[in-house]
Amino acid sequence: MSSIRVTTPQASYDVTIGTGLLRTLYPRLRKLNAGKDGVPSQLAGRGVKPPKTFVVTSPVIWALWHRRFLASFPADARPPVLFLPAGERHKRLATVESLVQQLVLAGADRDSILLAFGGGVVGDVTGFLAAIYMRGIRYVGIPSTVLAMVDSSLGGKTGVNLAAGKNLVGAFHHPLAVLSDIDILGTLPPAELRAGLQEAIKAGIIRDPRLFSYLEKNADAILSGDPAALTRVIAASVCVKADVVSQDEKESGLRMILNFGHTLGHAIEAATHYRKLLHGEAVAWGSIAALHVSLNRGRITHEDFARMANLILRYGPIPPFRADPAKLVALTYGDKKKRSGRRAFVLTTGIGATEIAYDVTDAELLTATTAMLEDMKQA
Repeated sequence: MSSIRVTTPQASYDVTIGTGLLRTLYPRLRKLNAGKDGVPSQLAGRGVKPPKTFVVTSPVIWALWHRRFLASFPADARPPVLFLPAGERHKRLATVESLVQQLVLAGADRDSILLAFGGGVVGDVTGFLAAIYMRGIRYVGIPSTVLAMVDSSLGGKTGVNLAAGKNLVGAFHHPLAVLSDIDILGTLPPAELRAGLQEAIKAGIIRDPRLFSYLEKNADAILSGDPAALTRVIAASVCVKADVVSQDEKESGLRMILNFGHTLGHAIEAATHYRKLLHGEAVAWGSIAALHVSLNRGRITHEDFARMANLILRYGPIPPFRADPAKLVALTYGDKKKRSGRRAFVLTTGIGATEIAYDVTDAELLTATTAMLEDMKQA
């Protein structure tokens, strides 16, 4: 069992990683909810009712795990369930509006707590829902995928997509806690496991050479779903993000390094209408393109390029896709990380090191994207 503290100017909370967490979910939530805004738990039983809790999840996750999820809840304390259809295409404002209406009809108030039980889409939408419902209520992340465990469930970024681009509407709103039960990954499809591990590879590339080496040396155990190996990888990845977020909560500088591979990754998702690749798969190809930019600029050696690209491909296969390189470059201008009209691009300067460049030209990106598409043909 690992517990990692995330501390920012706006919030502090624990990310707990281990096995068997669902079986003890209700007492863990009771402990978290013992006091709100400093109100002592002694008030319970004096006419003060405990806060209402609501689960937001997908039908697939709920069908697989609802019995274990509810096992520790008393019969009279089982939370209502709000369903969010699976898939990135449902990460839209219309979905949020529907969930808001359901919360109102179910009697949710400002003390209510949402439980985000699912992958990255469920976490992003639930976090945004919590941020805006009655101007802000609490939520707990219970991620069900590697991607959500290592990245999207912590850090406070929430939001939904527009036709113009990904995550263009959102808010910073931190969870009350994150509970990552490794057991849930036992039913994760292999492609989802591999896609999520691409975010762990990213963490190694940008900030943790020891994590990178562990991913290299233990690929077989990790890809087979070994709980101890996955716990170590997820905990190390969370440590990277927690450290970065603690220093730069609102992405004014350092936090931007977490977007390595995402500028072109998001463009790939948009070009394929969010249907062809999982998020981690798009980021994997985007990362290889970023490696080409870094290599062409002389920021990394050919040896480091090969190590990083080979590790990304080792955790494949990564599905191929078709897209016009020029269109992909054009789509990067819809990226929300632009500042004053300048496109921010994260480069690697070696395993565990990065820099942010604002002067990467369209020509450079076109060359790198074309090279990435050629790599795809040979993979």
